[in-house]
Amino acid sequence: MQNKSDFALLHPLRVRWAECDAQGIVFNVNYFLFIDVAMTEWLRALGIMGSDTAEFFTVHAEADYRASAKFDDMLDIGVRCVSFGRSSMTLDAGIFRGDQLMTEGKMVYVHADPKTQEPSPIPDDFIQKVLAFEKVTPARA
Repeated sequence: MQNKSDFALLHPLRVRWAECDAQGIVFNVNYFLFIDVAMTEWLRALGIMGSDTAEFFTVHAEADYRASAKFDDMLDIGVRCVSFGRSSMTLDAGIFRGDQLMTEGKMVYVHADPKTQEPSPIPDDFIQKVLAFEKVTPARA
């Protein structure tokens, strides 16, 4: 289970009406959108946005839903790197309303050449930025 205090980045997000379904709760696929928004902010916090060395492609996504978010809820979305492989990294995500964990997510990204989309090793300078940023040190494969 995710602990809010483990995340170096918590991105605030207010649920908009368009993200809700006919039941008035956030439609399940939108939680992945929330995680992706937080991942972009995580890259921005690392100083990576706009860099051609940060071409990552999603290869795996999963989520466990614990409670439903509703229109106008104020959420905090945490994203943190938990492990590195040679060309991949795994991010854990937590979506919180206050201190309540609403959704846990896991995303695996592969670093790749932007033109060919062929996997390539994650640059060491990127790894060093992540290691300096995270509260909990990511594992290395």
